[in-house]
Amino acid sequence: MARINDDAIRSDVSVIAYLGLGSNLGDREENLRRALRLLGDEPGVRLLRVSPLYETDPVGYTEQDPFLNAVAEVETTLDPHQLLSWVLDIERRLGRVRSVRWGPRTIDIDILLYNNLVMRDKDLEIPHPRMWQRGFVLVPLADLNADIAVPSPPAPGCCNGGVQGSSGTGARTVRDLLAGGRLKEDVRLYKRAWI
Repeated sequence: MARINDDAIRSDVSVIAYLGLGSNLGDREENLRRALRLLGDEPGVRLLRVSPLYETDPVGYTEQDPFLNAVAEVETTLDPHQLLSWVLDIERRLGRVRSVRWGPRTIDIDILLYNNLVMRDKDLEIPHPRMWQRGFVLVPLADLNADIAVPSPPAPGCCNGGVQGSSGTGARTVRDLLAGGRLKEDVRLYKRAWI
């Protein structure tokens, strides 16, 4: 099995990561703005770009209000688990309560991509395990980088609870994934300039 380049997970090297953000409780747009401001409070995270805002109907648990979604491109020296810890702390600070899977939330922040890392352990899976099926992730990600290669998801049972390797065979661009036309939800542009 290929080992990932150590630079992809060393904390003294900057990498590019993409984070998916969503909110459907309270002032959704302000929740997203606050999350982005808090992201930048961590010295190891620098916000580079943010996609336009999109509105989508909920997926999974559908008896709730629509979501606003965006994707942020960040440069970070945090390793994947440190970054996860930081985004979970931001969710907590903004009042996120996990009571219903896919339920309403003030804020949701997911690590979509971290450099070209492919990993799965008990706490984290990169790339995000359902991003290939989510228009509310792929459409705003395409606004930032339609030609980025999205590694294939880790195979079940891979990684021995850790790193599989870097992207290679099976990687497809966001543009290609969107061209496949298999997305089920309607992704509506809500606001182009909002940050």
